[in-house]
Amino acid sequence: MPSETVKLTAKFKLKTEPEGLEDLFSLYSDIVNFLLDYAFENNITSFYRLKKETYKGLRREYPDLPSHYLYTACQMVTSIHKSYRKRKRRGKANGKPVFKKQVIMLDDHLFKLDLDGGFVKLSTPGGRLELEFYPAKYHEKFRGWKIGQAWLVKNSKGSFINIVFSEEVEVREPKAFVGVDLNENNVTLSLPEGDFIQIITHEREIRTGYFLKRRRIQKKLKTGKKRRELLEKYGERERNRLNDLYHKLANKIVELAEKYGGIALEDLTEIRNTIRYSAEMNGRLHRWGFRKLQSIIEYKAKLKGVSVVFVNPARTSSLCPICGGKLSPNGHRVLKCECGFEADRDVVGSWNIRLRGLKMWGVSVPPESQPMKTGGWKPTRYEINTLHTLYG
Repeated sequence: MPSETVKLTAKFKLKTEPEGLEDLFSLYSDIVNFLLDYAFENNITSFYRLKKETYKGLRREYPDLPSHYLYTACQMVTSIHKSYRKRKRRGKANGKPVFKKQVIMLDDHLFKLDLDGGFVKLSTPGGRLELEFYPAKYHEKFRGWKIGQAWLVKNSKGSFINIVFSEEVEVREPKAFVGVDLNENNVTLSLPEGDFIQIITHEREIRTGYFLKRRRIQKKLKTGKKRRELLEKYGERERNRLNDLYHKLANKIVELAEKYGGIALEDLTEIRNTIRYSAEMNGRLHRWGFRKLQSIIEYKAKLKGVSVVFVNPARTSSLCPICGGKLSPNGHRVLKCECGFEADRDVVGSWNIRLRGLKMWGVSVPPESQPMKTGGWKPTRYEINTLHTLYG
């Protein structure tokens, strides 16, 4: 069986902030901002060039600082500078980039995790610091996983260390694919037997509701601590609600796909660059977290041994899955073809995604192998809050 790598990040909240950690945050911020200025002035986006030109000087200036802090600072700076250049080309950035957050990037040479002891040993200029953290039940699932990079973060809620874990998993050869069409308010699944399931998520209403709530707060309170606290509170509520929704959705999608061995998703990484609608519609689509849902589906599928492929999203909802002809509207959300095929547009999208997944895997898909009913294909619709009763 082929193997793939699953990467997940776990958050560990520190119980206290030991003496010397505040100085480390300040020192690291100074180094990152120095490197940002250097990269900006010399137009450097290469990690190797930036390290080559600055490492010796910084090593002389900070002889007691473990050298890997300089490596990670160069990695952060090249990433920040590339992002800044991209935003500047789009007219969304001015001046020069500045690093203001209290974040330290760590590689696996700078810290050692002890899950049993409940602490992290961190290398600093003054020696090793022991950072105790609050244990959580989900930390246990990472026992035996490989430890990669980490980020030490300080914000209004305390100090955290976010650690990336990786695990090699075996992914079996798929017998068939489940096509998954993600939309703002629903997810439509195309099953190999010719059945279609549509799960109504209400994600659009959730996001719009919290957006309007934050807007009312911003209009009522122009500045101040209370305004910031309220915005953070409702922002966290929205994230928690959507995270719960995404995990429930992903669990059910993977559960349905497990017996077939494959899931086909659209490659939507560049969709935001092509959004050209009204201001309201653009804002709504930019708030849509499709990529986060896809990443959750992907890692949950791989942990179950299910293959995931990403297909070209172009015209998945406008081409006939039977003959390949162009579809035309035939009433509300219904599309028809000259060959007699007629179906809901979400059915068409998920169907074409499944067929493209098969083709990517090298499976021949003749039209006659597909269900040939010409009536109005409609999916079976379920509400997200009844998933546990519908699927057991």
